[in-house]
Amino acid sequence: MRVRTFFSSRSHIVGLVLLVILIPLTLLEVNRQQHFKGNAACSPALTILATGGTDSTSTSISTSTSVSNTIQHYEYVFPDGRMYVYDMDNGHRLVKSINLPTRAGVRGVVVGLATHMLYVSYGSDGGGNGNGSLLKYDLVADKVVWTKNYPHGIDSMAITPNGKTIYMPDGELTHNGTWYVVDTNTGNDIGCIDAGTGPHNTIVSLNGTHVYMGGRNYDYLEVADTSTNRVIKKIGPLLSGVRPFTINGKETLAYTTATGFLGFQVSDIYTGRVLYTVPIHGFTWNPATSPSAPSHGISLSPDEKELYVIDSPNSYAHVFDVSGVPASAPKQVADIKLVGLMAGDEFPCAYDCLRDGWVQHSRDGRFVYVGDSGDVIDTVTRKTVITLSTLHNTRKMLEIDWQNGVPIFSTSRSGLGYVTSSGSNTASPTSHSTISTSSTNIVIPTLCHAHQTQSVNR
Repeated sequence: MRVRTFFSSRSHIVGLVLLVILIPLTLLEVNRQQHFKGNAACSPALTILATGGTDSTSTSISTSTSVSNTIQHYEYVFPDGRMYVYDMDNGHRLVKSINLPTRAGVRGVVVGLATHMLYVSYGSDGGGNGNGSLLKYDLVADKVVWTKNYPHGIDSMAITPNGKTIYMPDGELTHNGTWYVVDTNTGNDIGCIDAGTGPHNTIVSLNGTHVYMGGRNYDYLEVADTSTNRVIKKIGPLLSGVRPFTINGKETLAYTTATGFLGFQVSDIYTGRVLYTVPIHGFTWNPATSPSAPSHGISLSPDEKELYVIDSPNSYAHVFDVSGVPASAPKQVADIKLVGLMAGDEFPCAYDCLRDGWVQHSRDGRFVYVGDSGDVIDTVTRKTVITLSTLHNTRKMLEIDWQNGVPIFSTSRSGLGYVTSSGSNTASPTSHSTISTSSTNIVIPTLCHAHQTQSVNR
């Protein structure tokens, strides 16, 4: 009897111990599930384990497959060979990371919302460095659709709002001025535009009617009509080539940076003339030890009241009040010391690794993301709220917003203005710009020939 009592008592003790351990764990799991249902990425594309194609693997924080009608905002960051996704609404927590076959060096990234497709240009930017490629990625299915290898260079491209056409620059190191017109369904070149030499950065207007082409070695920002793919406007002459640039929503103003200049210029798109040349006051730089474009990053706030400009030699972001432009010149109102130093090279990095910098506003204007420093700046306090190590090692990033399991909005790499009518901060597909086609700056170029491509389906 004593033996039975002993074992019976011991069983009760073990049972109590197990209950003490299991009950808190169960409650913790319930709380975790509730937290993700309320706050995490609720679309399958952002919460299930992604396949990423045959060359890709991924990690994911949540395994929930529920779908939410709440709009959720994510910043996508693209160092070479990888994609990272951060939850903007929850302290920029890492949601997932995915390997991509882009280790040859990412040059640009765009999103086609109508088809839920992401496109990444990677490889060489022409000249003696060789040719480049394009990757198509299904955001909802989380897998690589195909990759294309081109017999020409690639660079920072732009996509039309309907997601059907990409304008792909031949690369800043090429001696021509070719932007290829790419069919996003197949990845094939279907045409091209001759514009400024050293094809580098590209923007398509919010309404999709114009493509803006910045040649690194050409002193004019050129504009083409997307219905004809012909150049209709030259803006300039500018200081020294066209480096990172942006435009406002109505397509009346262009903000451009230049090689060898710490600052930016403001131009009237309608007349094609430079209005203001704006240096950064209170700061100096040494061209011998700095990137060729010290202000390699410029972003207009969505409401078009402020402009952020990079100062990579000094590791600063400078803020300008542009609410009075064009009637009055931009005013330098703040100088933000970056936490992440913009020195040295990105790592890992295959090519063009110097930390030149980049800036991009979130669509709601809450944050500014600083490429090559990793800083995420709160635009109200003008202070860094977090640094992302992946963003310290790339300047290719954009925002994608999700609702009901699908992407519903994306910024471009460039921080554009979104005011398309008086008092409006919403892009409209029917809004019209004021670009004149009767200016003496009109250019009718010689049409170029499209090249064949090699496809690799995934």
